[in-house]
Amino acid sequence: MFKKWVRRVSLSATRGFAETTSPTHEKGPDGFANAEPVSLGDSVPPQTLPEIDESVADADTSIKTARTAVSSGSASYDNGIDYDALYEEEEETDLSMEAHGSMITHLLSQVKIGMDLTKVVLPTFILERRSLLEMYADYFAHPDLFIKISDLDDPRDRIVQVCRWYMSAYHAGRKSAVAKKPYNPILGEVFQCHWDIPGISQDAQEVRDGPVPWCRRDQLTFLAEQVSHHPPISAFYAEHYNKKITFAAHVWTKSKFLGLSIGVHNIGEGVVTLVDRSEEYIVTFPNGYGRSILTVPWIELGGSVEIKCPQSGYYANVEFLTKPFYGGKRNRVSAEVYAPSEKKPFVSISGEWSGLMEAKWHDKNKTEVFVDVNRIPIFKKQVRPIVEQDEYESRRVWKEVTAGLKFNDIERATTAKFVVEQQQRDQAKVRKEYDLAWEHKHFKPVGDNWIYAKPLSQRMYLQEKEAKR
Repeated sequence: MFKKWVRRVSLSATRGFAETTSPTHEKGPDGFANAEPVSLGDSVPPQTLPEIDESVADADTSIKTARTAVSSGSASYDNGIDYDALYEEEEETDLSMEAHGSMITHLLSQVKIGMDLTKVVLPTFILERRSLLEMYADYFAHPDLFIKISDLDDPRDRIVQVCRWYMSAYHAGRKSAVAKKPYNPILGEVFQCHWDIPGISQDAQEVRDGPVPWCRRDQLTFLAEQVSHHPPISAFYAEHYNKKITFAAHVWTKSKFLGLSIGVHNIGEGVVTLVDRSEEYIVTFPNGYGRSILTVPWIELGGSVEIKCPQSGYYANVEFLTKPFYGGKRNRVSAEVYAPSEKKPFVSISGEWSGLMEAKWHDKNKTEVFVDVNRIPIFKKQVRPIVEQDEYESRRVWKEVTAGLKFNDIERATTAKFVVEQQQRDQAKVRKEYDLAWEHKHFKPVGDNWIYAKPLSQRMYLQEKEAKR
């Protein structure tokens, strides 16, 4: 396979906020981080870990030295360290004053108002300990709300349920009260997981041709892939075989420095498909803002989102409201849902996407709880152990960075991140030299969109066609 060949050649020659920066290193003309790690001094005191004899303290240090350093540390991490547990543990809720001061000084030395943040570096210690691809799986923290869409016979009920699932999806994305950013996925990185959903019919048969081939028909499965580096596009797909429902999306971001905050504009769309009904619900995504970056940073959402079903004609307008400068509440959201060709909504929804939302039914003249995300269960996603994962799966790619961050060994995390990024640089150089295109694993470009190569609707069509022969 080409990618394995590139890896051999490159070695011998020697990726709730989203994609905003390369957190540890300056970027070169090719868009990959330069070789010199950011020096952080003693801003975050490390816990006790074995010493690394070699380091990448300056730009002249070779990639071979860096790989040796991380490799020697790997054995130490394996000695009593459970990598899988590191990803399941809750993030710390705050930064030390020393760390926060270092971050602010470092940031303000590089930025200007309106500046594109893709060229800005941030210190490693503000990273959230997971990849952006894994963060997208949080859209299904309430998988029961998602699969219920397919159970409803009335298209009016279905559009309302799509809104209920979508508007309740954002609160689960933040693992810390303080804003941190996930790892920027590397090109070709993949994340897979699934959810067990109580209360539905059990089916032990595996979906071998599905996105997560070791999962069963009664489980919701999820697959994400980083399909582009410039721009940084992530594509993801989820399906529940027995409920005949899927969700496919692609998204990339543009970010700017706004003075006291950072703005992230999400570009792309997602499509909920009800296979048996030949029905689609197209959704867009809100923008994100990192606020109060000079004090305690926090995330809020803002902007208009559209949810529409071309087949039934039902649609909804959702507005994520940013907090006013004086007064007001955080995380406000409102929505209005319309029947086909109607100018007045039949239901209006308002509240907080991180808490209680209420629905006012205009035709029934009553108000009721639409959803309260604090009173419904978050279903834990299931991820196979790192030791069983392929080379490009997210948790395996970033495990050394995650371990370094967990134990506050920032030098080790920075070194490990440098190795991952330098390998990407090496492979990009080889592809350019030999004029070779990157081979995508699971998604393919169709115009401006990225489509999952084997969606459930296509597989079912082929199965029915084969059965008729």
